[in-house]
Amino acid sequence: MSTSARFDRGHTDDLISFLTASPSPYHAVANAAERLEKAGFRQLRETDAWDGSAGGRFVLRGGAIIAWFVPEGADPHTPFRIVGAHTDSPNLRVKPLPDTGSFGWRQIAVEIYGGTLLNTWLDRDLGLAGRVTLRDGSHRLINIDRALLRVPQLAVHLDRSVNTEGLKLDRQRHMQPIWGLGDPQEGDLIRFVARETGVDATDITGWDLMPHAIEPPSYLGRDRELLAGPRMDNLLSVHAGTAALAAVATSAAAEPLPYIPVLAAFDHEENGSQSDTGADGPLLGTVLERSVLARGGTYEDRARAFAGTVCLSSDTGHAVHPNYSDRHDPTHHPRANGGPILKVNVNMRYATDGSGRAVFAAACEKAGVPWQSFVSNNSMPCGTTIGPITAARHGIQTVDIGVAILSMHSARELCGADDPYLLANALVAFLEG
Repeated sequence: MSTSARFDRGHTDDLISFLTASPSPYHAVANAAERLEKAGFRQLRETDAWDGSAGGRFVLRGGAIIAWFVPEGADPHTPFRIVGAHTDSPNLRVKPLPDTGSFGWRQIAVEIYGGTLLNTWLDRDLGLAGRVTLRDGSHRLINIDRALLRVPQLAVHLDRSVNTEGLKLDRQRHMQPIWGLGDPQEGDLIRFVARETGVDATDITGWDLMPHAIEPPSYLGRDRELLAGPRMDNLLSVHAGTAALAAVATSAAAEPLPYIPVLAAFDHEENGSQSDTGADGPLLGTVLERSVLARGGTYEDRARAFAGTVCLSSDTGHAVHPNYSDRHDPTHHPRANGGPILKVNVNMRYATDGSGRAVFAAACEKAGVPWQSFVSNNSMPCGTTIGPITAARHGIQTVDIGVAILSMHSARELCGADDPYLLANALVAFLEG
């Protein structure tokens, strides 16, 4: 099987389309599933019996997708090669009683989801996306991709200290977006959403809705060498993992795969991963175990498969910031377009160890992709991701990697325009084994 680069700048063009079409985790998994179906994968329902025949499969649950490809002749104890990622991004989420307002302004009540940079949501034109649940238990995706909402900042004339003492935002009082004039009316937002969706408002019994910035992703810089856009943390990795899995499955007929390649894209990473669709839930372990059993395996086969499995947990990391270089480790300065980063923390905020480093280095070498190392400044708290959770919950060797970006957790983030396809090429080489 060829180890030359599979993806080029066209991959980044496609990432722009993916980001635009995925304003919520539910849209992200639907779009990933559509791409995998075009590559020959088919959906399995968790309530159905599974067969162990060769081919591509995927399972959808809420904002999570687990997809895998069984090569011809795979044994029940064949190990897995997993690309892990997450579909959620820090943002604002609509409350159960959304209709609010005062002084002639109609507003939408929102909660703060994850560790978002609050100021980046101010004075942006926002749409509304997510899903609604109907009375029969079915779901409808919602994407009102036009200027509908806005969180207005207080004028400098009414806050003279904002440029000297800094902006201070109260999460409850200052982040509720406006969407019109008049007095709030109970049920108004859901009636509006129902009209936009083409359903009866009385049929909507639940919703998971979130504002999103409607400004599309774009290339940036003198030579268009940068990419600015929303939700790169972490749809950039979801997109790369989906493309890599589809590419490996498509070319598997040319040469047998020694592993079963897997994409595991979870929801709720930004608030701790503790949900039925999060990495700290049983979803991944259940799917992998059922795959072993469907191929006639036993508990012994499952144990053997897991013991030989490796996961690359792909999530964005921090590029060195030119205006705040003192916040970074003095000897580790990941740069945009320098290739994917290997994330290391000896306190296991990242799961990488020396043997994991060797796996990642081998994949990058095989793909002809440069790579970099990331370590936090000892004086700064280190973030974490699904890597340590995956390693601890399933006993799977896990390596934390990603793409270096600026403005992480902003409503609009920034990366090198070459890094998305460099990551995807490295993931292909890893999945091929």
